[in-house]
Amino acid sequence: MRGRITSAIILVILLMPVAIAAPSSVIQINHSSSLDDFDVGINTAAISPDGEILILVGKDGYVHRISATNPMDRSLDIELNAGASRDFQDVEWHPRGSTALITGDNGMALRYDTYDHSISNVNGSNVVNGLDMTSVAWRTSGDYAYFGAVDGSIWKFSEGSGFEKLDSNDKTSPVSDISCHRTNNVCIVVTLNDGIAVIGKDHKVTWLSNTNSETWMAVDCADPTLNECVAFATGLRTKAIQLNFEDASLSSVKQTMILTTLEGDVTGVSRGSDSTTLMHLAPFGIVKQQPISSEAYSQLNYSDAEEWDAVVAGRAIKFTWETSSRNGFIITDYGNIISFGPVLVEVDNSIMTMLILGAVAISVPGVIIGLIFMNSPFLQRKYQERRDRIWKKKRLAQENNKK
Repeated sequence: MRGRITSAIILVILLMPVAIAAPSSVIQINHSSSLDDFDVGINTAAISPDGEILILVGKDGYVHRISATNPMDRSLDIELNAGASRDFQDVEWHPRGSTALITGDNGMALRYDTYDHSISNVNGSNVVNGLDMTSVAWRTSGDYAYFGAVDGSIWKFSEGSGFEKLDSNDKTSPVSDISCHRTNNVCIVVTLNDGIAVIGKDHKVTWLSNTNSETWMAVDCADPTLNECVAFATGLRTKAIQLNFEDASLSSVKQTMILTTLEGDVTGVSRGSDSTTLMHLAPFGIVKQQPISSEAYSQLNYSDAEEWDAVVAGRAIKFTWETSSRNGFIITDYGNIISFGPVLVEVDNSIMTMLILGAVAISVPGVIIGLIFMNSPFLQRKYQERRDRIWKKKRLAQENNKK
């Protein structure tokens, strides 16, 4: 009886779900510096199309230019004067890379010019005066940009015609992010509560069905070869948006995916070097999302960042960029610039997982068969009879050989 109880306990343990440990970091922090000795209050940043320049924007009208290839060298910095004290919320480079749009609270809509480092009001900015702007993005042709606001309104802009409010069906939830496809004039708008919208090449806004149940934080159209963009929501949720370039109103969404093996929550995204998306997590963490496979891979875990520097790990990631795969930099809201590279010794979690699952697949059936045998007198008797027959045959063969 005791043997049967023990066997049953072993069987229950082996049949329990296998809990795979959280993926290890595949990048490690090398060193860091700070833009200043105090909290700068960075909200976001944007890297120039040629990958050489980074524009940082933040609280109290903060605008700053640093080198994207050597961001630790403060002698390469250029302090920019926006002539404003209100908070900047977003910045976007023009596709040609000679200017950048900056937007923020109280209708700020400005242009930075690389020629003389000047910052000036864009044409028609008085139309949005007093409105807190949240997002800005250029469509790929560079003829129009789209602005989003805290009241849910969406605006198109060109230097020739200024600002024009788009018909967005009177949505009122704040626009959290805008991203445009890299080869087609179609853009995606995500909001906190009203769902996801597509802006077609004719500037028509179409709201996608069944997308207003999530709190969308960011969107990215990372891979130019796909007709998809990916939206990111709280609760570690992602949703692929399939675009119809000819008729954007026919665009659709795929099933929401939940990244259950990760810890933390999404606060924003940046673009990876290999047409991927780098998700910012709170607490301090980075996840790489692969649009082609719809898979996500942990890059930097909070526990590893905390072990490196608990103070810095307690701050928010505001922008990340790679100079090559798994090499690059992180900027925090405080103004820390952190370099990272691949870990020296890397364990392939997918191979480890396969080995564990393979061991379980082999061992569990064997244990089950063994327990059935141990608790079946009939099978034990048949086994013993077969063993005796084999033994008798061996003995007769030995006797015949002696003769």
